[in-house]
Amino acid sequence: MRNPRWEGWHRNRSGRLRMTTTPAASSAFDGTAARQLAPRFAADDFFDQQPTSTAALPDPRPLVENLTRCVIEILAGARELDQIARWLDDGVYRHLLKRVVLSARARQAKGAQPLRPTFTIGSIVLCEPRDGVVEATVVVRGRARVRAVALRLEGLDRRWRATALHVL
Repeated sequence: MRNPRWEGWHRNRSGRLRMTTTPAASSAFDGTAARQLAPRFAADDFFDQQPTSTAALPDPRPLVENLTRCVIEILAGARELDQIARWLDDGVYRHLLKRVVLSARARQAKGAQPLRPTFTIGSIVLCEPRDGVVEATVVVRGRARVRAVALRLEGLDRRWRATALHVL
């Protein structure tokens, strides 16, 4: 009686066990069987950015104030954009990078040097449209004009990240 556990195996001349190449056995290794299997999970579900609840995150008010202050200084040319890159989403970073380049070109055309702007942070309004998301507006008062900064922070990987930022 043959043991089904050893079917598809044989001993070669040197006595080592080798797999018998049958059509059924070879089709398992040509990749067709692997393509037919559906993945049990999507890799992005585990390795992409994971949302975090508001309860597990720190108070967003200091971050909103500091991000606003840094963005105004970055647009004025007094600070580098890379200093706040860790708190920005990739799309926000690219958008600010375009604005920084345009501001630098305008300063260069005028022959002006980048100076640290003088401004005060006015009122800050926070709103939570859903868990793990904070939307904020900040009023910034400078010498020449008053500006508004609108931010959207999302809790990703246990920290706040700005997914939208607009300086009006």
